[in-house]
Order: sequence, then structure tokens, then C-alpha cells
Amino acid sequence: MKHLAPLLFLLPALAFGQARKYSNEFLNIGVDAKAFATSNAVIASVNDVTAAYWNPAGLANITDSWQGAAMHAEYFASIAQYDYIGFAAPIDDKSTIGISFIRFGVDDILNTTELIDNNGDVDYDRISKFSTADYALIGSYARKSEKIENLSYGGNVKIIYRHIGKFASAIGFGFDLGAQYKINKWEFGANLRDVTSTFNAWNINTEELEDVFQQTGNELPTENLELTIPSLLIGVGRQFQLNENYSLRTEVSAAFTFGGRENTLVSADFGNINPNFGVEVGYRNFVFLRGGVGNVVRAKEFTGATYYNVQPNMGIGFKYRGISIDYALSNIGSASGTLYSNIFSVKFNFADFKSS
Repeated sequence: MKHLAPLLFLLPALAFGQARKYSNEFLNIGVDAKAFATSNAVIASVNDVTAAYWNPAGLANITDSWQGAAMHAEYFASIAQYDYIGFAAPIDDKSTIGISFIRFGVDDILNTTELIDNNGDVDYDRISKFSTADYALIGSYARKSEKIENLSYGGNVKIIYRHIGKFASAIGFGFDLGAQYKINKWEFGANLRDVTSTFNAWNINTEELEDVFQQTGNELPTENLELTIPSLLIGVGRQFQLNENYSLRTEVSAAFTFGGRENTLVSADFGNINPNFGVEVGYRNFVFLRGGVGNVVRAKEFTGATYYNVQPNMGIGFKYRGISIDYALSNIGSASGTLYSNIFSVKFNFADFKSS
């Protein structure tokens, strides 16, 4: 039985029902160190290539030339690798398209299910390795409204592929819709994710899993459809030009989820609300200091008393001649046993590069 242990963590991932509360959770991690540093409070203000992830309407602000972005992060003591790359370009003076790719995976997992041969002897040569990974390819379109000034809207089409070695794989798709509106220095944004529910259709290799499930007392999964219910992200932000050198941006955002009660700041039968707040101070559009708080978790002590945990984030960014390098100190990976995770990302704006 102990030789089956490496596969036991896969059982919950395979024994799913028709609708799962945490389906496709890798798509909730986020992209861009700038967003991480401000606790993801960017829904109303995001206006570059990373808007394809946070709010596709923000892509409409790209009007001059193409932009690209990339990010790499490691979680759980570098066991899990998270990678993102994005590209966006205008197609006319009011429309922009984008494409993004995300991978979250764990590689080189030991498969010891065949460690013991038919004679009952241990044979280490029978150990193999496999990977489990989630992939998302996101195509985006955004457009400025011709009827309402300062209004932009956009949408995503998501193609998802997930695999657990040779044991199971899934493919699915979903849609997002977003909007942004600006009035004077105020910014408003909303992003409805998985608007029609995102589904994954699983193909399970029961021949590979049958012995494992029987020996561990589990039943082979019978459902092969996984649904991700819609969620809503909204934000309100304000831009301040303090003087000719210093600028200030603040934003309050909130995530509304509807998969049952969660340990968020606001939890009710109708849904849950998880607020975030972020601030960015810029100096001559060159150096940016950022901070934010969010991900409020409601928990209970052994005595039964309720307390709240708040996740703080901070970061710094540099922008020069169309190249932006951003860093965030975030504790998204606190499950690894360390308090913080280090996030780096880079963006390239070809229009700024040409004009410099």
C-alpha cells in the first residue's frame, strides 16, 4: 500500500462531480507582478497587455503598437512552476486583439504503482515519472464604444487543457466578458468570468487507475464533466497627479463568487465577497512603489472565536523606453512553509520603444 502513496493525492482531483467549487483554480492565480503587488486591485485601471487576463476591456487602451509580457513564478518550495506569456496589438483605432498562454504544473512525479513485479519483488527499474499540468490559451478582443465616450468592452475565449500523466486528461472552453468606463480621473471596471460556465470534459484512463482505486478502497469516477460557475470582479479606481514628478493611483476591487459559503470577509447564501485594496506611487513615470491588502480569510481559533487574516503585498517597478520590469513580494505561496513568494514579470511596449 505504501507504494501507492504518490498517487493518493490524485484521487480527489479525479473523483469529481458535475460542478466543482474550485474547478480550474489555476486561472485564479493571476499574472503580472504589478497586479500582485497591489493585491490584484487592477480591474478598473489595467490598460496593457495583461488586461487580457484581468479585464479584457482594458486592451482597448493599446492603440499605437503591439505589447508583450511574460512572468515566471515558483510555488511550494519550487515544486510547482507557473508561467505566463501574453501578446496584444491594435487592429484599428478602436479595436485590439490579444492572446495569452498560461501553464501551471508539477513535473517529475514518481510513479511507483509498478514498483513490485509479478513475483512480488521490488524492482526500482519499474519506477517512472510523470507530470501533472494545467494549460490555458486565451484569445481576447476589445473595442472602444462608438456611442458612449470613455466606455470600452471586451471578451475572452478560453481553451483549457489539463492532464495528470497518462492517468487522465481534460479539454474545455469558456468565455469572459469585461467593461471599463472612465470619467475625469475616476475609473470603473467589471469582469464577468466563465459567463456561461466553463466546462472541462475529462477522459480517464481507467485501466491505469483500476488497481490503485480498488486497493485504496476508492470508487472509479463515473462523471466526466466538470463545470466552473461564473464569478464577478469589479473595481473602482482614482488617478492623482500630485505634482509634475509624483503620481498616485488607488483602487478598490472585489471578487464575487457564488459556489456556496466561503471563509471570506462577506459570506452569505447568495454568494461571497472578497475585497482588495491597492495603491501605486509613481515618480516621473519611471519608478513605482506599490502596496496592497486583500484575500481576507475568516477563521476560528480553538476556543471558537472568529478572527481574520489579511494578506499584505508590496512591490516595485521600473519603466524605461517601453520596457517595464516589475517585482512583487506576495505570500500567495505561503503553503510552501515560507511567508512570501517572489514574483517577477517583464512587459514590452513597442510604441514607447520607437518613440524613445
